[in-house]
Amino acid sequence: MTTPRSSSSIPIWLVVAAAFAVALGLWLGQRFFAAPAPPQLENAVLYPAPRVIPEFHLTQANGQALTLADWRGRWTVVYFGYTTCPDVCPTTLATFKQAWKDLRARGIADKARFDFISVDPQRDTLDVLHKYVSYFDPDFVAATGADDQLTALTRALGLMYARNTDANGAISVEHSGAAVIVDPQGREAGIFRPPFAAQAIADDLAMLTANH
Repeated sequence: MTTPRSSSSIPIWLVVAAAFAVALGLWLGQRFFAAPAPPQLENAVLYPAPRVIPEFHLTQANGQALTLADWRGRWTVVYFGYTTCPDVCPTTLATFKQAWKDLRARGIADKARFDFISVDPQRDTLDVLHKYVSYFDPDFVAATGADDQLTALTRALGLMYARNTDANGAISVEHSGAAVIVDPQGREAGIFRPPFAAQAIADDLAMLTANH
């Protein structure tokens, strides 16, 4: 006598329906819950996650304090240099001037700013700084401070500078060539790496302000 076998097979339509439900769930998860793709930038390099910037206190060319609070509320491009720099600093500021002109033309100048910070405070007095930066654009912020503040800030941003005096008393200054990008929350979001291009910088800042 043959014993009937019970069937435990699952209908094919149920397998297909389950597979479809899983695929739909995965798609919806990626569609609505996945992190947005970072913007495609030309000259800027963004870090995987913004970095905290410690509190600092510098002095602007107008005599007012420059603190971390001033870097909140918009995208800020910060460049460290000195006024007697023979080539890199004036070339960089001239490029920033063109980028700033482009941002004004696009009507988004209120969402960005450019800061020039001197790492040669003994020679770059506030008056010298004001005249130097105003030559490029009066909207640019110029500042400097004591070496302990400058050193702490540049190190926190992953930059460096050094001043040397030779036997004849001549001073030479070395400094990083990158410009720091600070986001509206006052965090280091990334850098602009040289060689700088005005159009690329303006395009990148426009992209960042649009995606913020």
